[in-house]
Amino acid sequence: MGLTGVLHPEGFHGRRRTSSYFEGWYVKLVSADRSARWAVIPGLFLYPDGRGEAFVQVLDGRTGETWYHEYDAAEFGAEDDCFSVRVGPNRFSDRGVVLDLPSLRGEVRFTTPFDPWPVTLTSPGVMGWYAWVPKMECKHGVVSLGHGLAGQLEHEGTASSFDGGWGYLEKDWGAAFPAGYVWVQTNHFSSPGTCLMASIAVIPWLRSEFTGHIVGLKHDGVLHRFTTYTGARTTGIEIDDDEVRWSLRSKDGATLDITADRPRGGLLKAPVRTEMHRRVEETLDATVRVRLADRDGRILLDDVGACAGLEVHGDLERMIRDVTS
Repeated sequence: MGLTGVLHPEGFHGRRRTSSYFEGWYVKLVSADRSARWAVIPGLFLYPDGRGEAFVQVLDGRTGETWYHEYDAAEFGAEDDCFSVRVGPNRFSDRGVVLDLPSLRGEVRFTTPFDPWPVTLTSPGVMGWYAWVPKMECKHGVVSLGHGLAGQLEHEGTASSFDGGWGYLEKDWGAAFPAGYVWVQTNHFSSPGTCLMASIAVIPWLRSEFTGHIVGLKHDGVLHRFTTYTGARTTGIEIDDDEVRWSLRSKDGATLDITADRPRGGLLKAPVRTEMHRRVEETLDATVRVRLADRDGRILLDDVGACAGLEVHGDLERMIRDVTS
């Protein structure tokens, strides 16, 4: 991946790939009254033998129903230096989305500019300096921490308005999803403009592996980073059938406590090295309590986020062992 790709995490990174590759954009759409919650995921998967398929996955966050719509790889198109994706008749860009799916039709416009994770030469996006490392199994990008919505979608004869709604957009690309991970995201707090994106995963590294985390909490216009590459560490993590409880400390002594409940969700396809096969349970109905304190213990935020996306999957015991041993 060249300079353009690293500095444009929102763009398409698979131009020169011919096999064993996936790329997908996670487009979250929540209506103003929060009654309509959709995740729409356009993407491309290339098999080891060179065959490929394009797809649009859909999760109805209200019911947990999911759909996987497959297209010929020739029906996929995307730009390298911006968010502009085509899958069959469906269009995705920084202007909005136009959907013509059996399960979902309509148009949702993005009414405010994207609010991306900052990109610099030394820290190009949410991956930090790891974005420069070639051949990582999975890379990640945060295209927008939040943006306004307008428009309408129709599902099974019922139309939902997204006027005044709020969106979020991120993406993944590489060879396969991590062997074990937790991912949580919400930008529906009582404090406007607040957004949490948090992920911890088992990451292959050279001939070994390590557990790394990427956490960003934007509040009052400041992006608080708790990431492996900034020297933050996990001080505690517990996962059971009901909750995920995760505590972190930054290099300068700030602390972040995250508690997410675990409602049932829908099953989405996720990439392994040979196919879009592994089924991952995801919900858009979790609630997440977040408590942020500075190095002196002053509480900067104590709030609950709604309409949260949550995935808890894979070899969690190994992940927890790595960060608590």
